[in-house]
Amino acid sequence: MYDLGEIMKLCIAEKPSVAKDIAEVIGAKTKKNGYWEGNGYWVSWTFGHLCTLKEPHDYTEKWKPWNLDTLPMIPSKFGIKVMDNAGVMNQFNIIQDLVSKCDEVINCGDAGQEGELIQRWVLTKAKNDKPLKRLWISSLTEEAIKEGFKNLQDGNKYNNLYAAGASRAIGDWILGMNATRLFTLKFASKGQVLSIGRVQTPTLALIVERQLEINNFKSENFWEIKTIYRDTEFACTLGKIETSEKGSELLTKITDEPFEVLSYEQKEGNESHPQLFDLTSLQVECNKRFGFSAEETLNMTQGLYEKKLVTYPRVDTTYLSDDIYPKVEDILSKLAHYKTYTTPLLGKKIRKSKRVFDDKKVTDHHAIIPTGITPSGITPNEQKVYDAITRRFISVFYPDCKVSNTVVEGQVTDIGFRAAGRQILEPGWRIVYENYAGSKKNQEEEPLMPLFEVGETGEHFPELMEKKTKPPRYFTEASLLRAMETAGKQVDDESLRDIMKENGIGRPSTRANIIETLNKRNYISKDKKRIVATATGIHLISLIQNELLKSAELTGQWEKKLRDIEKGTYEVEAFKSELIDMVAVLCHEVKHQFVVPPPIICPKCNTGELLKGKSAWGCSKWKENCKFTIPFEFEGFILSEMDMKSLVSNQKSHYKYPFKKNSDEKQFVGLNKSWKLVKLKETKEAT
Repeated sequence: MYDLGEIMKLCIAEKPSVAKDIAEVIGAKTKKNGYWEGNGYWVSWTFGHLCTLKEPHDYTEKWKPWNLDTLPMIPSKFGIKVMDNAGVMNQFNIIQDLVSKCDEVINCGDAGQEGELIQRWVLTKAKNDKPLKRLWISSLTEEAIKEGFKNLQDGNKYNNLYAAGASRAIGDWILGMNATRLFTLKFASKGQVLSIGRVQTPTLALIVERQLEINNFKSENFWEIKTIYRDTEFACTLGKIETSEKGSELLTKITDEPFEVLSYEQKEGNESHPQLFDLTSLQVECNKRFGFSAEETLNMTQGLYEKKLVTYPRVDTTYLSDDIYPKVEDILSKLAHYKTYTTPLLGKKIRKSKRVFDDKKVTDHHAIIPTGITPSGITPNEQKVYDAITRRFISVFYPDCKVSNTVVEGQVTDIGFRAAGRQILEPGWRIVYENYAGSKKNQEEEPLMPLFEVGETGEHFPELMEKKTKPPRYFTEASLLRAMETAGKQVDDESLRDIMKENGIGRPSTRANIIETLNKRNYISKDKKRIVATATGIHLISLIQNELLKSAELTGQWEKKLRDIEKGTYEVEAFKSELIDMVAVLCHEVKHQFVVPPPIICPKCNTGELLKGKSAWGCSKWKENCKFTIPFEFEGFILSEMDMKSLVSNQKSHYKYPFKKNSDEKQFVGLNKSWKLVKLKETKEAT
């Protein structure tokens, strides 16, 4: 029990487990209802969002029913409310009571934009007027918590971070609430909701654009000439040959003619280590290597963070700050399971490069690295994520990989040929990946090329090869995350990608959720690693004529403005005003837009749409092996389009039919579990 005269500091963490860790370190060891107490501290917690923005009907009753005439809905002032949940309300009441009694509040929420927003909304609703401090740490180890409490920040230092989080939430409300009602009321079929979002819609547009490119792709034949000289394959520098006649003519021309080496060049070079992980690059790695979804990787990394094994995961930098450098040797020495790789680094000066340490590239948090605490009790999949993070961390302190690049150019008559090879001379950092899960041994190695001399000639064995042009690749979660990060632009260079992050769509912490949301709403489906746009998703994007709503690049510019709000270089009111103007224009445009009937989605595969054929309605995905059909005729009766729609949505026809001769009894046509038409038993329902 605390003394009424005692100065009490209230710490609010983002969840009970983190509150318990903090309480243990600062000496608040007495468990109470909804908080810990001791040593002059109360330590309580939220669990996710205790508060949220008010819903339309909280502002006015006229916004409760969905009605085109009430759009756009723009509150004069946005308000927040406690979530309508008994457990949430109980915890909020506990925090509110502690806020009224304490002398100082320490915000111990998740050290990021959303974490700041969660805490500030709770404190705003609890009418906090006490001094506010901020615990800002990058890991939950005892050492990090102690250090954080020694260096508590002024809470007002993070006002811009809160402003950016609140602006993001308000922007999502303005666009999401209005556009979802707008498109649903204007275009949706009965019972359907067409969900529109500031980030989810341009993400869906990227997927749909790629899907349509694949659907409309017409494969074409082309030919290439390759030849084998001294057991080395050379490619003809003419590239693609459009006709077999031209290919055959060239093949005849070079057959039985000698191959001559024109140039032979060997260059040694250095290959730098991959950069440390930010959240997106970790999600990309784990999707490519282990098949984990973005959400699975985020959840597992968050779990590793809460178990104190890795640093804060929701980051968008691949660099460390200079103040981490003195701690590197200690972290490496504690990685007991990686002694094979850490021992060569210890006992001598640890490598320090600008590719790893750069204060200018670090804002709130540094890249994801291990803390040095030995893992125990983690799942096999968590171990894979931990292993990826730890190997990447160790590898950046190894020397560069030394390689030899060889290029040989030759010709037969006047037709040019070229071969290139690459050998690893000194593996350097690649040593760390010798036994990496998911690696194929020596996958980087290429066959050793023989030595060539300029001017040498000899027999060769040419071949004309017929090939087909290939459609664009489907997005995987890995490639989609990269596209979101660079607002749809294809960027392979790591340093250039770093610059593009400023204009990416979504935040690293929200992109996984956006992909899952699109999947749950049946706008996309997942076929192994491939992300496929469904007929519903394609139709929705076809309805949206306003480019700002579906353009990844323009949405990336909104994200840039939110980042500028965080930096204090852009005004919150300007951001809101631009969005309000955009929504007003959007509402006017869509209200006067021609209505296109929505597609009828195949009930079997849930991705194709039903198309009318010569004798049946069939799935548009029949080439992908969905053989679902509804025949026009069933047991002598012609089924109507209304029957077809009812069979798809309700598994029974709209009308009844008199299948039994000499009887007044009528029956519905039904769709069974094998997707076949059957006669349903008589029911009391009206025809």
